[in-house]
Amino acid sequence: MGRKKSPTNIPPNEQRLLDGIQMVNNHPLFGRLRISQNIVGKAMLGRNAGAKISYRGVVYLNKDASHPPAEWAHMIAHNMLHLAFGHFDAEKMPGFFRELPGGRKEWAVSCDFRLWNMACDIYICKFLSDVKFGTPFFPADSLARFGSVSSERKIYDYLFKNNIGASENLYGTAAVGEADMLEPDKPLKYSENQKNGYVTNFALALADSVHKVIGQAEEGSAPRTVMQNAALWFINHYPLLGGIASGFRVVDTRENPVLLNDISIAAVDVVKGEIYVNWAAGLNLEEWKFVLAHEYLHAGLQHHARCQGRDPQLWNAACDFVINGWLQEMKIGQMPERGLLYDGKLKNQSAEEIYDLLVQNLAGSTKFETFRGYGKGDIIREGYTGSLTCPVSLDEFCKNALGSGLEYHISYGRGYLPAGLIEEIKALSVPPIPWDVALAEWFEIYFAPIAMRRSYARPSRRQSSTPDIPRPRLLPADIQQHSRTFGVVIDTSGSMSTELLGLALGAAASYCVARDVSFARVVFCDADAYDIGYVAPEDIAGRVQVKGRGGTVLQPAIDLLESAEDFPQTAPILIITDGFIESSLRIRNEHAFLVPQGRRLPFRARGKVFYFRKLS
Repeated sequence: MGRKKSPTNIPPNEQRLLDGIQMVNNHPLFGRLRISQNIVGKAMLGRNAGAKISYRGVVYLNKDASHPPAEWAHMIAHNMLHLAFGHFDAEKMPGFFRELPGGRKEWAVSCDFRLWNMACDIYICKFLSDVKFGTPFFPADSLARFGSVSSERKIYDYLFKNNIGASENLYGTAAVGEADMLEPDKPLKYSENQKNGYVTNFALALADSVHKVIGQAEEGSAPRTVMQNAALWFINHYPLLGGIASGFRVVDTRENPVLLNDISIAAVDVVKGEIYVNWAAGLNLEEWKFVLAHEYLHAGLQHHARCQGRDPQLWNAACDFVINGWLQEMKIGQMPERGLLYDGKLKNQSAEEIYDLLVQNLAGSTKFETFRGYGKGDIIREGYTGSLTCPVSLDEFCKNALGSGLEYHISYGRGYLPAGLIEEIKALSVPPIPWDVALAEWFEIYFAPIAMRRSYARPSRRQSSTPDIPRPRLLPADIQQHSRTFGVVIDTSGSMSTELLGLALGAAASYCVARDVSFARVVFCDADAYDIGYVAPEDIAGRVQVKGRGGTVLQPAIDLLESAEDFPQTAPILIITDGFIESSLRIRNEHAFLVPQGRRLPFRARGKVFYFRKLS
């Protein structure tokens, strides 16, 4: 066992390292992070490496490296931030959504881990430059090339697109071109009830340190926060959103530790009537006006309820594009530099249209950065429960608040409003059309009521007052039966619910009977197509058998119908499926889809899509 060194015989390099550690421990932010530090030698880290970080929560420091104390402080804080920013977390890394059995999805990591390490290093260096802690160990002006790139993922994409390799990494605390994250290829995954403790601790420390600094500057006074002032501005000065603002409570994430590492800037829980804001986001008053208006519109336009079986993340992104475009036109506040989805090319397009574009171009294989954070929707759908304490229902409150605000705004000429926003607010007052009524309207397009004709071939009874005058009989028009038919393609794979199938088929059959459609051409399909032929609508449900085979391929059933000589080329096709089908269908005839509520098609449908559910 070696003799313990006295303060007088500590090597100069190690002493400077200890001084750097002391600078970190004395800092109001980094001193509160509970991350272990292990002093080792060059034998473990290499001659030129200063420090490395393990996903197990240990910073390894090379006592043989020569750096001034301020550079050591910069390096130690740098490695701590790898953990505090969740750079080892799988959900943070680039990748894609992978389909799992039962319709579930998981995020699969797919990236160059050394390049990801470099992107994280650059992000941390920009952060430390902003907070002005320590002395950079790299040329400070070299960060200018990355401009205002605001997240690790965006920096990674920038490096990848510009062919900048990890060998050019000057920003890590290891040797040039070497990773300072140990084993980044072992991403950390958390269950639903687990959180990254380092991220939570950092959020708490950051919020507390900012609170202390501002509290000292204000000498004990407790004025309203900048977020509260922004919310009050809407109530006092902007009637369109003032009603919504008065019904929602602005909650600082410091009040709830669960929210601290979950919300980057803001999010809205419409059910609970709360908007969560992160004070540590560092936005000014005008930027908070923009953010709050964004969340108010999410609530007022009922975006949480209008998802209608779509992918929640893509739907959230589509709504963000629309709202941010409107706010830019309305000139409310100032756009923040991060967490924003905006594209001027999407002007005058609805959220539904933009969603279809996202599904077509991205197929749910990427993540978006919203005000809640990277890969998270700022419309909270699950997790936080509660209800608005108002005398009307939640939906009615939001509709009434926006409707009355619009009326006041227009009558008093309070400023410009985009036409698309006015249309959406007015549409809220129109009651939604149930799926079964919408399906009935679709049938009416193709099967109008049969016109009656008068015929003397079989005259009706003569009236007693004029027995000598024969009177014509009302008969249906002479229309060939095969011209009033349609095709039904039924997904009979094992993933289809028999109960839902019966519900959809029962509705279709009742509409056919009511509109004098005598027969429908039915094709069952799972892995293969099974032609049943023409069947009376009321008998379809009794003929269905769920076969329970593997994946569903519906294209053969479509091709069978469209190529059949006895099937009219103008006849529509109704496709009943659970959505777990191939990525695209080629359909020449007019058609519509019946999909269970909560599911979605994996492609942009050209025909109508009806999301059916139980009527009870």
